[in-house]
Amino acid sequence: MGVGMKAVWLFQRGLRGLRRIWEARFGRSARRVCLDRGMTTSEYAVGTIAACAFAAVLYKVVTSGAVLSALQSLIKDALDAKF
Repeated sequence: MGVGMKAVWLFQRGLRGLRRIWEARFGRSARRVCLDRGMTTSEYAVGTIAACAFAAVLYKVVTSGAVLSALQSLIKDALDAKF
């Protein structure tokens, strides 16, 4: 067993131990909490819409006149630099 596989095995073993402790403390109904993994379709939809909105705002900021001229000036100064 490689070092990476051993680390994964130890991590999974630790999670099983934590689950046992959790179930002993809060009962078997706590298992439902542990089984909730990943995002649901609605969460993906909200995340996608938020990412698109952020991209639109970022695009508007970067293509605005002030930012565009500042970026052009920065690139021009970098290309005209004397070494």
